[in-house]
Amino acid sequence: MCLQEAFAKGLLKPGMNVLVDKPKKFVNNLEGLKQCLAGFRKELPWVERLDMTNLPAEDVISKAEGKVPSAANGDVNADDDFQREMFFYRQAQATVLDALPLLNKHGIATKRPDDYFAEMAKSDQHMQKIRKKLISKQLMLEKSEKAKKLREQRKFGKKVQIEVIQKRQKEKKAMMTSVKKYQKGMTDKLDFLEGDQKKGKDSAQGPKKAANKKGLNAKRKYKDQRFGFGGKKSGKKWNTKESHNDVSSFRAKVANAKGGKGGKKGGKGGKQNKRPGKSVRKKIKSRS
Repeated sequence: MCLQEAFAKGLLKPGMNVLVDKPKKFVNNLEGLKQCLAGFRKELPWVERLDMTNLPAEDVISKAEGKVPSAANGDVNADDDFQREMFFYRQAQATVLDALPLLNKHGIATKRPDDYFAEMAKSDQHMQKIRKKLISKQLMLEKSEKAKKLREQRKFGKKVQIEVIQKRQKEKKAMMTSVKKYQKGMTDKLDFLEGDQKKGKDSAQGPKKAANKKGLNAKRKYKDQRFGFGGKKSGKKWNTKESHNDVSSFRAKVANAKGGKGGKKGGKGGKQNKRPGKSVRKKIKSRS
């Protein structure tokens, strides 16, 4: 009785079903295998089959280096990728060396003619995708290299900054130590106060020396001649006893507005442009 019939009659109850693994029967049907093998085997010429069974070719490189080549299949270590691939490569070489004479014997061409046109196995679109992918990978590598360099530069900048801070702290500590020694009377020298001034002088003299080497232009010379190089500005034009008594630069024509520029305004033929007074200007505005 099948399970469906038992279930329809209500004979199946919870807990009654038990799975039993039946032993598998192995059948060694020799006759059937031989028939299948006979169906596969066909007495066809080699040109139709193109099957080759070859040992690997002689390892010329190992022979030149003085090593004993491993020609047998059992001598190859299957876990050694390089050795295994070299065994396949030399076996393919031996197959080509044996197959070419047979192909030439049967009149089969093994070289392509000059005007032979073969379609690529992969389309142009597929190759373009591969090219784009390679370019994107290259760009990603370049970006990662740039980011790595930036990180290294930041680390270096941070390191320099820490060194500068440590140097300043060291100088400050040395300065405070010198001040305490001076306060306690352990020393009477104040050389530690001139340290920054000396540095400032040296740094200030550097640009001046460079400017003197290059030479001053005409504009700089004119400004130096007119405004000087600093110093006291107030009271620069005050008269002294010597300047009061010095009348060598006095010109009577200039003082009396005769000739030169003054002749245009106050000369005989010159016209004086006088501004009207306040009352006159008011009258003019009221008229208008």
